[in-house]
Amino acid sequence: MKAYERLLSYVKVFTPSSEETGTSPSTQYQFNLARLLVQELKELGVEDADVDEHCYVYGHIPATRGYESRQKLGFIAHMDTVSDFCDHPVTPVITPNYDGKDLALGTSGRVLSPKMFPHLSTLKGRTLITSDGTTILGADDKAGIAEIMTMIESLNDNTIPHGPLCIAFTPG
Repeated sequence: MKAYERLLSYVKVFTPSSEETGTSPSTQYQFNLARLLVQELKELGVEDADVDEHCYVYGHIPATRGYESRQKLGFIAHMDTVSDFCDHPVTPVITPNYDGKDLALGTSGRVLSPKMFPHLSTLKGRTLITSDGTTILGADDKAGIAEIMTMIESLNDNTIPHGPLCIAFTPG
């Protein structure tokens, strides 16, 4: 599966954080993504994948044979999203071959403009993933999670030697 396909699935999981609870996780919603990630990690061969009572997901990938003494590397990303604009499901919008001009976010009336975001015009010709403008997308840091999971999948073919790897996904 490609990273963007994972991202499209992860952003649809409701994971708002809360600055008011003082707990970890700050909302129980984050467990929904945590459980999904544990299941996916196990399907990808991460045998010890688990989630603890504070919503920390973790797992280990053993080193490739002959690389056991190499330095351990850790990969980490967070699962929560800001609570702003999170009162209904996220609808991702894919814009292939972006033209470099104002980008309407669905029918929300909101627009991403190169005048406000000058770097936007440098993305001309690329495929962009945004929300429909009625919610946040949640790509911070669900894109990081998608990249880590895709990296794990690509390691499964055993053609990329590596030392021991540690994976962690944290709540808000």
